[in-house]
Order: sequence, then structure tokens, then C-alpha cells
Amino acid sequence: MLASLLAPKVNAETLHLTSLHWPPYSSSQLAEQGAVIAITRAAVNAMGHKLEVDFYPWSRAVRLVNRKGAKYDGYLPAYPYPTEKFVFSDVLGTSPLGLVERRIHPVSWLKASDLNQYTLGVVRDYVNTSELDAMIKLGTQKVEVVNSDEHNLTKVATARVDAAVMDVNVLQFLLLQNKLKPLSSKVQVNKHILENKDLTIAFANNSQGLFWRDIVNAGLAKIDSDAMLSAYIKNSESK
Repeated sequence: MLASLLAPKVNAETLHLTSLHWPPYSSSQLAEQGAVIAITRAAVNAMGHKLEVDFYPWSRAVRLVNRKGAKYDGYLPAYPYPTEKFVFSDVLGTSPLGLVERRIHPVSWLKASDLNQYTLGVVRDYVNTSELDAMIKLGTQKVEVVNSDEHNLTKVATARVDAAVMDVNVLQFLLLQNKLKPLSSKVQVNKHILENKDLTIAFANNSQGLFWRDIVNAGLAKIDSDAMLSAYIKNSESK
């Protein structure tokens, strides 16, 4: 009893983040709000703090973090990229980024520039691979920009684009949904993965953001995020 009375008390604070509907990683409609949010909450709770996440369309979720007077300290899930606006947490999990294509017309490529012969679907304001984004910026890579992975999936299935950049776990989750199940026989993942991307939290590059980045990183060291992600995705696919 004496030891517990003398133990330092943790002043619980609340980390406020934004996110998007990106199952199985994040969504207000998923159990525990998605895999990466469940992992983040476990890390934050392990350090004696709380987590609150609000969901928005992706572009707005990112913009809100750096808005003057915003209550949000960061957004997730984020692929790390060179920027002065944000600092990134340690890795929450891995995102296998691939190309969804039509089964009857697979995309043939060995190096990134080989993709220039095709028109690819990409989601507005998503980070892809550094090579792909550089080619898009230069105009050498033909793309059609949409607002969601679901839209990209239907465009591939109906041959309006040759392929679309998409996380493999996201694709598999989408194809389990009743309205998209019929597309399972029409699409597949290209045999070459573009890149295995790290999933992190992007924190505002200020004192508050740095504070929460360090809290989350310390919490992640106390949990098994890989096992949590694997179990969550396996469970979601079995339902």
C-alpha cells in the first residue's frame, strides 16, 4: 500500500489525431476504429494517456493538422516522406503497396519507368512510391486521379484505367464487401509489389507534436504492433 501511495501519478493527457476511412487500417465503422488506430491506442494507453481520433476525407485530415489553432496533433496512417511540416512516429505496421489489374490484361513491368506505357489510377493526395510520384510530377507517368480506393477498383474492373496503385490489404478488404464481391473474378494484384511501405503517424513539427511522437514511440516499444496488425487483418478477413 505504501509503495502505491509513493508511486508518481501519471497526468493523463489526450492525443488528438485525424484519420480517414481506409479499412482495415482505419475507419469509424470498424472494430477499435481499425488496425493502426488499435495499435496507436494501445501504445498511448501503455504510457498512461488517451487517444481520440476524428475521421475526415483524406485531404482534409492532413490539412487540419497544420491549421492555425487546430486541436489535432497529427494524422494517421501516414507513409513517411521528406517534409518540414511533419515528423513521423516509429513504424505501426507495414503496407504492401501494389497494383490492382484486370485478370485478363495484367500489367507487365520490371522497373518503374516500364509503367509509363500504362494509365494508372491513383488517389488524390496519397503518397505513392518516390519513383512513381516523381514520374507523375514530371508528367511521364499517365494517371487518373480519384477520391477513393473503391473508385479506383471499379475503374480497373471496367477497363477505364490499366491498373491502380493500392495497398494489398485494402484491396482484399474491399473485395469482401457485398457490393464489390462481384469484382473479385475480374481483378487481381500484379505479381510485382511496388514497395512495402511503413505505416506511421505524421505529427505536426512543433513542440506538441514532438512531445506526442516521443510518447507514442515509447509506447510502441512496450507492445507487439506486428502481432496486433497481423491478428487484426486475419480476423477481418475471416468474417
